[in-house]
Amino acid sequence: MPSGGTGTKMSNRVVCREASHAGSWYTASGPQLNAQLEGWLSQVQSTKRPARAIIAPHAGYTYCGSCAAHAYKQVDPSITRRIFILGPSHHVPLSRCALSSVDIYRTPLYDLRIDQKIYGELWKTGMFERMSLQTDEDEHSIEMHLPYTAKAMESHKDEFTIIPVLVGALSESKEQEFGKLFSKYLADPSNLFVVSSDFCHWGQRFRYSYYDESQGEIYRSIEHLDKMGMSIIEQLDPVSFSNYLKKYHNTICGRHPIGVLLNAITELQKNGMNMSFSFLNYAQSSQCRNWQDSSVSYAAGALTVH
Repeated sequence: MPSGGTGTKMSNRVVCREASHAGSWYTASGPQLNAQLEGWLSQVQSTKRPARAIIAPHAGYTYCGSCAAHAYKQVDPSITRRIFILGPSHHVPLSRCALSSVDIYRTPLYDLRIDQKIYGELWKTGMFERMSLQTDEDEHSIEMHLPYTAKAMESHKDEFTIIPVLVGALSESKEQEFGKLFSKYLADPSNLFVVSSDFCHWGQRFRYSYYDESQGEIYRSIEHLDKMGMSIIEQLDPVSFSNYLKKYHNTICGRHPIGVLLNAITELQKNGMNMSFSFLNYAQSSQCRNWQDSSVSYAAGALTVH
């Protein structure tokens, strides 16, 4: 396999990131995983193809695999050549974004190759840090999208590269800067952006227990809160999304990757590009009915360019 020629590596040895969450967050068996993904995808309509960007969850597949299928079904492998995967950092404090230090991301289906040419362009901006292999393998927010990416692209598996980006706790102005930077890549129809995010994490273990009694049961209040945020994302307005997060503090873990995407879209809209985003599925890991309960919400959606 080709190794990166950005000059950032000391040798030509190909470095791989193992599928560190296989066997726990999803099955490590390629045939089993393939059948599972096929099953979920077969139950979904492709109404928003070709997607230019998708938002999909990153929990264990038993929780969110069927929800994520709604987003991945909108991917058109015949035109997609580069896939940018923007995932939030769960374990390390990061005020900017970080790039991987490896060449290959392994999955139980097949290996995915990082686009060292695009990495070189991003690296040159001076806006990125380098994540260690340890940080890379500890993090699940990008990895949970790799098997689905591999599955969605299998008919063209030797014809695409990935650009994984770990997104830190960005300020609004940083989200704008990164949005501007990524907007030129989002403008290209052969690129796909995968934005990794779960929605509300509710309950004592997440230290978040917002409840609007007028909505009825707790899980209905959570759904109402999430759908408020989702409809703001569909309006493609980064400022309203920031204001919503400040007001309700909804624990949307991919809020910064979503902020970057919304700012990239805003940049392209200024140049007259016409786009729309639709959420296609919403789910919760369980239905909270009392204060001891907890749940995580998932949403899947797609951005299309008109």
